[in-house]
Amino acid sequence: MGNASSTLTQYDIEEVQEHSNNLFSQQEIVSLYKRFCQLDRNCKGFISADEFLSVPEFAMNPLSQRLLKMADGLNFKDFVAFLSAFSTKASMPQKVHFIFKVYDSDSNGKVTFNDILEVLRDLTGSFMSDEQREEVLSKVLREAGYSRDSTLLLDDFIKVL
Repeated sequence: MGNASSTLTQYDIEEVQEHSNNLFSQQEIVSLYKRFCQLDRNCKGFISADEFLSVPEFAMNPLSQRLLKMADGLNFKDFVAFLSAFSTKASMPQKVHFIFKVYDSDSNGKVTFNDILEVLRDLTGSFMSDEQREEVLSKVLREAGYSRDSTLLLDDFIKVL
């Protein structure tokens, strides 16, 4: 499973469905597999960061570099699991957990003031100064009962959101 010359068996499809919390139908998984094979230009069974960047919508995303860290080297099963957070069938906790992982750039299970500030910088670009971003973020954290020095675990992050 994962290179352009192979096809998905019914077992493969069901395995991928289970791995992605059954958020995609069998037909959607077959479509995703076709897209995966198109992106996997070298037929290695995984998608590299450069191959991901060939998708215009992905390349234009202001968070693309953060997403690339999460997506680089995914095989098909993990590719579908990665995309499951974007499914309309994904629950709010699943989506929030994915967002948390985007903010948690060092994958230590914690989000700091600087982690959030970096994402804000990616999202706002030159529309806001660093001082404005820090002021807004400090106020949001304060309103949720946290400070600049707080380290947010997933539950804390949810509270701030």
